[in-house]
Amino acid sequence: MTGASAARPVPRVLSIAGSDPSGGAGIQADLKSIAAVGGYGMAAVTALTAQNTRGVSGVHVPPATFLAAQLDALDADIAIDAVKIGMLANADVIGAVRDWLVRVRPPIVVLDPVMIATSGDRLLDDDGERALRDLLPLADLVTPNLAELAVLAGAAAPATTWAGVIAQAETVSAGYGVRVLAKGGHLDGPTAPDALVDAATATVVEFAGTRIETTATHGTGCSLSSAIATLRASHGDWAPAVAEARRWLRESLRHGESLGVGSGHGPVHHFAGLWSRGGTDTAPTPEELSAEWWDGIADVRSAIDDLPFIRALADGTLDRAAFLAYLAQDARYLRDYARVLADASRLAPDPAAQAFWAKSAHGALVGELGLHASWLGSDALGSDALGRGALGPEALDSVASGASGAAAFADEPGRATTAYLDHLLATAARGDYAVLAAAVLPCFWIYVDLGERLAAGAFGEAPLATGHPYASWLATYRDPAFADATRDAIGFVTAAGARATPEVRERMRRAFRASAEHELAFFAAPLPARAP
Repeated sequence: MTGASAARPVPRVLSIAGSDPSGGAGIQADLKSIAAVGGYGMAAVTALTAQNTRGVSGVHVPPATFLAAQLDALDADIAIDAVKIGMLANADVIGAVRDWLVRVRPPIVVLDPVMIATSGDRLLDDDGERALRDLLPLADLVTPNLAELAVLAGAAAPATTWAGVIAQAETVSAGYGVRVLAKGGHLDGPTAPDALVDAATATVVEFAGTRIETTATHGTGCSLSSAIATLRASHGDWAPAVAEARRWLRESLRHGESLGVGSGHGPVHHFAGLWSRGGTDTAPTPEELSAEWWDGIADVRSAIDDLPFIRALADGTLDRAAFLAYLAQDARYLRDYARVLADASRLAPDPAAQAFWAKSAHGALVGELGLHASWLGSDALGSDALGRGALGPEALDSVASGASGAAAFADEPGRATTAYLDHLLATAARGDYAVLAAAVLPCFWIYVDLGERLAAGAFGEAPLATGHPYASWLATYRDPAFADATRDAIGFVTAAGARATPEVRERMRRAFRASAEHELAFFAAPLPARAP
């Protein structure tokens, strides 16, 4: 499967948590995390806080009935694939969430039990802690910090060794029937391990990691738990979800200080990886890319129009020897150009593009090269032999295959021909389909554009006159089948460009521009401009 049919559906993930106006924790961190790992985030707000990177100065808890109204509104309209639960300020709020979970039964529930602050202060009263304990069996995974883990395990103090952390996690998992993510980030030492503990299956999956030295740690618990909920919905299992969430969070931790947010413990950089790998510029549509690239070679196209060869070809005054010299070079070009088109077919990412470039390669050999052979051969046989079709199918096939036609193609390749083919063959050798497709596009587009404008009278009435010596050749420029093929080529190339990264798209543009400049040099070669 390819394309949209093979893409994973986007997980719809609900965060039930408090608000952090500084953006580093709470629902703000959750929504960033969900988006960063590929989910669609929603939020039901349990509490409003006044806080920054240096601490919390105030909390306002809306009525639990309003939280219930938020949850009911979401469930009535949107399918929810996963739920992450964070700060629940009191027993009434916890009760509202519990009632909703029992009624709705979301497929995935990750609970970050916000009970104890980093300072060690208890954030819930006794009723709140009892209500939170009752909530644990409704979760699939809980992600406590060391202090919260100790309280849930009934231990006198947080564990100070990794073995002690695992033991407490096993106690919580067995006691509440829930998986536990044991986190070792607050232990002393150079490592920061985590472990997925499940007493029901008697498994402990450990995840190693070296400690990342940074002050940008605000909201790490919120970010990790919401990322796990999202990735569990997309990956289908807990261990790979935790592994990927940790990789993402560790990257975000490494780049947090670069944000320069606040004078205390700043936030992690949730989008560090996305911004560095994908950039922040909006990708162009194929239509926008087509217009941009075409306008970008306006100077080259204008220079082609002004060439003595093009002007003389259009008005019929072109010397036949110059025309035949052009054809001989074009025939040499087409044989290697067909190989390049075959490479584009080989590298193309889907059957439609493969078929298009393969058909174009065949057409270059059997159709266009055969037409060149008929012109070049007719000149040797007599000027009116062309109209009688002096070269039959066997001769055309042998010329196309390179088995004969030596007289027709005896000239050595000129400098413009060699330079153009070197550019195309080198691009093909690099093996980048998108760049190669962009490089071959001008040979379609510039010729069709010339043909359409010749037919429209842009070069005067001479190209349309009866008896024009090159009328049959000019007709090939405006052939409807070639025009259709050119539109297809533009579509395939610009679609690839719209999907590409900015770096690849820029390489495509440069390859397209270089080929257009080679077209200019190729048209100029048979009849150089006279010195003023």
